[in-house]
Amino acid sequence: MNIVVCIKQVPDTTDVRINPETNTLVRDGVQSIINPFDMYAIEEGLRLKEKFDGSKVTVISMGPPQAETALREAIALGVDEAVLLSDSAFAGSDTLATSYALASGIKKIGNVDVIICGKQAIDGDTAQVGPGISVWLDLPQVTFVKKIEEVKEKDGKKIFRLQRMVEEGYEIIEVPLPCMITVVKEINEPRMPSLKGMMRSKKVEITKWTAEQIDADAKKIGLDGSPTQVVRIFTPPVRQGGQMLLGEPEEVAAKLKCLLKEFIN
Repeated sequence: MNIVVCIKQVPDTTDVRINPETNTLVRDGVQSIINPFDMYAIEEGLRLKEKFDGSKVTVISMGPPQAETALREAIALGVDEAVLLSDSAFAGSDTLATSYALASGIKKIGNVDVIICGKQAIDGDTAQVGPGISVWLDLPQVTFVKKIEEVKEKDGKKIFRLQRMVEEGYEIIEVPLPCMITVVKEINEPRMPSLKGMMRSKKVEITKWTAEQIDADAKKIGLDGSPTQVVRIFTPPVRQGGQMLLGEPEEVAAKLKCLLKEFIN
C-alpha cells in the first residue's frame, strides 16, 4: 500500500507576526512544529504500513526551506520518504492554491492508495486543504475519521471501512481506494521517535520540488492562484458587558423579543 501523509509546519507560538505588505504570516525566525493534528495522520499512516507488508509511507509538505525540519521529524517517527514543495512561487497561497500544489506533488509521486491529512491546521483552522486535494485529484474523501475498522476486498478493489465522527456519535462509511481521509485526534496515540529513526532522519535525503518540477500552473498557485486574500487585519474591539434578563420565562421571552427587534432595526 502506497500511503501519502500531508503535513504542515505551523508556528509554535501565540506571538503571530504579519507582513504588512502581503498580509501573510511571517514564518522566518519563528519556532515551528508539525501541526498537531498531522501527528495523528502520520501515526495512522505508519500503522497501515505495519499492517500491510510492502507498504510505504511518504510525507509531503509545502513551505519554506525551514519546513525540512518537520519532514525530518516525520522520518524519525518511521516514515520512509519525504517531499518538500518549496518555491517562492508558492508564497501567499490560500487553501485552494495550497491544495492544488500538494495535489500536483502527490500526482508526481504517483500510484497512491490513500492520502491522509490531519483534520485541520491550528494556524488557519479551515479544514479545507485535505478535501481540496481530493477534488483536484478526483478522489473520494471521508473527513473526521476516528477509526479505520478494516481494509477488505470488494469487487476486486480494496475498501476502507471507517468510523466518521459526527456531533451525535459516528457514522460507518465504506470508501474504495484510492481515497483521501482526514483524521481526528481520537483515532490513535502518536508514537515517540526511536533512536534508530532519529539517526536515520539526519542522513536521509529530502526530495525537494519546485513549482516547475511538479508542472504546477502558475495561475493556480501563490497569490495569483488564491481567490481569497487578506485585505485588512485588525484587532476586534473588546466586548462590552451585556445585560441579564431576569423574571419568568414568558417575561424574559418578551424582553428578548423587544431587544432583537431593536437590534434588527
